[in-house]
Amino acid sequence: MKNMLENQVAIVTGSGRGVGRETALMLAEQGARVVVSDKDEAPAAEVVSEIKQKGGEAVLFCGDVTEADFAKKITETTISEFGRLDILVNNAGLTLDNMIHNMTDEQFYTILDIHLVAPFRLIREAAPYMRDAAKEEIEQGIVHHRKIINVSSVAGIRGNVGQANYASAKAGVIGLTKVVALEWGKFNINANAVAFGFIDTRLTKPKEEAEVIAGVQLGIPEKVRNMFIDKIPQKRPGDAKEAAAGILYLASPLSNYVNGQVLQINGGSYT
Repeated sequence: MKNMLENQVAIVTGSGRGVGRETALMLAEQGARVVVSDKDEAPAAEVVSEIKQKGGEAVLFCGDVTEADFAKKITETTISEFGRLDILVNNAGLTLDNMIHNMTDEQFYTILDIHLVAPFRLIREAAPYMRDAAKEEIEQGIVHHRKIINVSSVAGIRGNVGQANYASAKAGVIGLTKVVALEWGKFNINANAVAFGFIDTRLTKPKEEAEVIAGVQLGIPEKVRNMFIDKIPQKRPGDAKEAAAGILYLASPLSNYVNGQVLQINGGSYT
């Protein structure tokens, strides 16, 4: 199907790289006008440029999702540029791994802020343009589905060694998603989550090759990485496009009767 998202407007946080980048590109290919948001301007600007080169519409919004005014500012930019909001993808994320007995308060709360507090704030800020707009449409007999897709992880379902902060935040995202589905479902707003397994991104590269961000070495030790991969029935990590395809499905009309669900994208790895 082509142009499933024609005339719709989407926000995708953390869309300068990885899964977020592929999500922004896929939504644009289906006709959505996209607000590309990332903390780092250069990669996000490249995504905007690529969308425009392919004939799509996109704008850039740089910012840190943990800032108290981020949600307000990105929503205002979206409405100012495009006049509406139909799809919200809370994708921005980072890991600060440590064993629980060594984890600091800062490490714990930083990850909660990024993965749970930020999505909550953005959903709340979007209410006038999603929930309230839908109420007006319903009064006029118009049925238009809006979509909220929150990015969780299998760590939020079954836990993960060294990720007390990340697993807690991702479990919280699932709870948040289910509450939004219950509260806003009657307004034709579908709230769902994707829970990724091992996806090949900069966060899961071999530690020896991974980036350092804010003094933190990203990546996974090669030996541990191979151990994880060996447990996947498909014997490989997923790639960013495969992960983004799940988000596209939940953003599209194909999922209009899917609400409050967690779509696991994990290559069959459930243990």
